[in-house]
Amino acid sequence: MATLKTVIIALTSVIPVLAFSLPSQAAPMSSYIETALIDVCKAAKSNKLYRFNSTVKSYRLKDRTIALKVVCNGADIISFAESYGADKTAAKLQKSIGSVSIIDTAAIDKLQVTFTD
Repeated sequence: MATLKTVIIALTSVIPVLAFSLPSQAAPMSSYIETALIDVCKAAKSNKLYRFNSTVKSYRLKDRTIALKVVCNGADIISFAESYGADKTAAKLQKSIGSVSIIDTAAIDKLQVTFTD
């Protein structure tokens, strides 16, 4: 009985420590990831499919991952591309998403980057 109480006390003291030590979403991203996101956003903005494809390939990314997770200047990448008149890029990304499915939006981590030219 005393051992059970000791284990429960130990677990209740360790769990909060572990919860605070886990990395949060507000953690700064590496310079490589930030550069990759900025390059992808700029390529999407350009409306040149060759530039977009070569940028995506150089960072070994997938169109679907980019379409679902990348946020450029506060807008998802498809809306961002459309706002700059990059219809070809937006259509390619939209096509990569494929059919409609129900997803848990809280479970998807989005990568956001803000940049200026």
